Amino acid sequence: MASRAGAGQGGAVIDGFEKDAWERHWRETLGEHAPADSPGPYLTAETSELRPGTALDAGCGTGADAVLLAERGWTVTGVDVAPTALAAAAERAGRAGASVRWVEADLTTWAPEAPFDLVLTAYAHASIPQLDLYRRLGEWVAPGGTLLIVGHSGHGDATGHDEQPPEASRVTLPDITALFAAPAWRIRTAREGAATVPGHPVRHHDVVVRAERATS
Repeated sequence: MASRAGAGQGGAVIDGFEKDAWERHWRETLGEHAPADSPGPYLTAETSELRPGTALDAGCGTGADAVLLAERGWTVTGVDVAPTALAAAAERAGRAGASVRWVEADLTTWAPEAPFDLVLTAYAHASIPQLDLYRRLGEWVAPGGTLLIVGHSGHGDATGHDEQPPEASRVTLPDITALFAAPAWRIRTAREGAATVPGHPVRHHDVVVRAERATS
C-alpha cells in the first residue's frame, strides 16, 4: 500500500520506493478500475479494544484501512506519496460515506501538526530504510497512544506459493521491538503471521507489532 521503504542502515536512499515509482505502480495496478483491496487482516484484532480518537494511516494507498477506521468512529488522516492512490482512496471513502482527510506527502519529509492517538502503517515503504521510517512514525504517537506496524518478514517456504518481497522491505520482530523499548514504550503485540490477498494465489509473511507509548 503506499509510499514504501527499505530495511537498510544509516539513512541510505532506497531505490524503487520514490514517488515516481509508486505513482507508476498505482497507475499500472488500478488502470480504469476501482481498488479491490480489503482492510488489512490484522487491523480489527489489533484496534478493536482501542477507544476511537485521532488516527494516521501512514502510507495509506487506496485507503481500505483508513476508511474502515473512519467507519468505526476514528478521526482519520491518510497520507500517501502517490496521487493516483489518493484519488482512489477518496473515491472509496465517498462510496462508503466516510470522512477521511487525505494528504499527498512524502513520509520522509512530512510531519503532522499534532500527534495521533493511533498511528498505523501496513506494508508501507519510503525511500529511507524501513527501521528509520518506523522510528520516525513513532515520534508522531501521542502519549498513551498506539503504534501499529505491519511489515514484511520475508519468511517463506519452498512451495512457490509464498510472496517474496524485495529485500529492502523486509524486517524482523527483534529489530522492530528494539526501537520501542521500555520505559518509553510497552509492546502489546509482537508476532509473525501469514496472510493471503483476495484474488491472489500467494501468501505474504508478516510481522505485526503493536506498541503503546508511555504517558510521561
